Amino acid sequence: MTGVRAFSTLGAPGASVEELARIAASTGVDVVELRCASGELLAPQTSIPDAEALGRDLRSVGVSPLVVASYVRIARDEGDPVAEVVEHVRLAEALGAPFVRVFGGVEGVAESRDVAAARLADAAHRVNGTDVTIVMETHDVFLTGAAIAGILDRADSPGTGALWDVVNPWRAGESPRETADALAPWLRHVQLKDAASPTELAPVMLGDGAVPLPGVLAELDRIGYAGAIALEWERVWYPEAAHVQDALVPFRRLLDGAGR
Repeated sequence: MTGVRAFSTLGAPGASVEELARIAASTGVDVVELRCASGELLAPQTSIPDAEALGRDLRSVGVSPLVVASYVRIARDEGDPVAEVVEHVRLAEALGAPFVRVFGGVEGVAESRDVAAARLADAAHRVNGTDVTIVMETHDVFLTGAAIAGILDRADSPGTGALWDVVNPWRAGESPRETADALAPWLRHVQLKDAASPTELAPVMLGDGAVPLPGVLAELDRIGYAGAIALEWERVWYPEAAHVQDALVPFRRLLDGAGR
């Protein structure tokens, strides 16, 4: 995955295979994180045969699936989040995507590192033998690299890893160097985005906000990260935001300038 650039379908709500192909063709970024939600190409209720067909359709138009972006909060109290993670891994396997993204928990609800670690290890054990890695994002109550590292250290499973969403550790006060050092043993994927301030999170073009993106890229180089880097453009939540094609222009410029 060295030098792979990707974008999340969070920036192209409800996009079809053909629309993703047009974005890829116009921007040169042809690897996608697929938001797994109702109304999208891939949803939690998608059947395995349909996921296999979707993978074939994407590849037939030159688009490669990278991440199944689930919304499973593995440390929550209700339901069976471990089983849900396993179901998402099966979808990713059928699709041909190497990663499934998970979150930790909801504030005030089963948020201990031990709960998250045990369930993450359980899910990874159940899908042992697949080529899919479960990656936990710096998100919700586990915003920082230090928090995610604590969970992954306890899980102690080769089938798990970290996803660095660069905004969340920054808004929690963790520096890029601290995040990189914490996540280095487990880092499998990176999402870039920018924001005006730690409390103003509407998407802005990369380089126009306050997130220290050049510092993040320098830290990735320092720790020898060779995985994919994706633009997470949150147009689902901010429909007034520019189209993802436009946002991919400064994304490419930033990575070009960093030699990536």
